[in-house]
Amino acid sequence: MNQKTKNITHAAIIGAMYFALTHLQNLLLPGSATWVIQCRLSEALCALALFTPAAVPGLTVGCFLFNLSYAGALPLDLVVGAFATFLACGTMRLLKGFPLLALTMPAWFNALFVGWELTVYLGETTFTMAAFWLNAASVAAGELIVMLTMGLLLYRFLNRSGMGRRIFD
Repeated sequence: MNQKTKNITHAAIIGAMYFALTHLQNLLLPGSATWVIQCRLSEALCALALFTPAAVPGLTVGCFLFNLSYAGALPLDLVVGAFATFLACGTMRLLKGFPLLALTMPAWFNALFVGWELTVYLGETTFTMAAFWLNAASVAAGELIVMLTMGLLLYRFLNRSGMGRRIFD
């Protein structure tokens, strides 16, 4: 199989895993993937960006499709959430030599973009910086919880076992 076909296949599988895991979490723990301090366990899959460039489009599309299919998603989240995921995973690829720093990128990008989005949607009539920082901090907290536990475990397992190279090379 040529590399282009492999990357497309990996991206599709990663996106489908994100989509399915997020819906499964929402089914088993209703709302937990969309609360203010949201801990989407599927975000741990962002660690795959440290192993393959296919994770960037795969996770972006997976996030977009979940937000599109989830009835409670805010319309702006279709673009904002997917864009934050794209930037986070793309930056993780650039920082793959620094895995611990790279694993924090989803927290930074989602804090900025989703924090802004929540402030716009939840704000009474005006956008305030205090509300933005509160929303950004809550989003970052959820992302850091997932990425520095499950994401780090996934990264270490794939790296130490050599499975990351065997699967994605």
